[in-house]
Amino acid sequence: MTANVSPQSEDIQALFNRIAPVYDRLNQELSWGLHRIWKQMAANWAEPQPGDRGLDLCCGSGDLALLLARRVGKTGKVIGVDFSAQQLAIARQNAARCFPTPPVEWVESDVLSLPFDSNSFDCATMGYGLRNVVDIPRCLSELHRVLNPGARAAILDFHHPENPVLQTFQQWYLDSVVVPTAQRYQLREEYAYIAPSLDRFVKGSEQEKLARTVGFARATHYPIAGGMMGVLVLEKSEN
Repeated sequence: MTANVSPQSEDIQALFNRIAPVYDRLNQELSWGLHRIWKQMAANWAEPQPGDRGLDLCCGSGDLALLLARRVGKTGKVIGVDFSAQQLAIARQNAARCFPTPPVEWVESDVLSLPFDSNSFDCATMGYGLRNVVDIPRCLSELHRVLNPGARAAILDFHHPENPVLQTFQQWYLDSVVVPTAQRYQLREEYAYIAPSLDRFVKGSEQEKLARTVGFARATHYPIAGGMMGVLVLEKSEN
């Protein structure tokens, strides 16, 4: 299944195709390995259960999808969705290295128009994707549509911290560590986009409001890593 993306999303799609070959290496290096802890936290908040049908949006190289797959087990299934064909190719390679083979299917699609029936999934995650979609309310609405009643979702992403000292540190780190490191891989512009994307990204409290507006019964944003990261935890009504 291939993605049918909006014209506004094409630049972002191209960016993630370009960075795919070194995406995992840079995530590990730039976060000092902490990204794995943050992703595990998101997976825990989604509360996957054995036999569940799980969904990972903007799955990238597949870390979160594979975490969900371990939890749903051989009686469950996880679908990882991304509109970057190159990222999905890496995800398939990562899954192929796992034993036993995880119950994951990889689907190329735009998360603004998911190719799934309503009320199809028992849990969902999204890592570092909401900040990059061109229409956050539509993305949240699609997520709400495909979740089963009572299902939970957890959305992990970068955020600007409230603490002024941490704000200064974050900006220094992006300018002095992230961008120069990406430059070594000839991806300076691709990683320089992070700072302006953070400036545009809605705060956690606004994410909560948007989620409730599209129908989620509960929406709580949890700052982590001093507020430089955050997880938006959502729950669909039982009715």
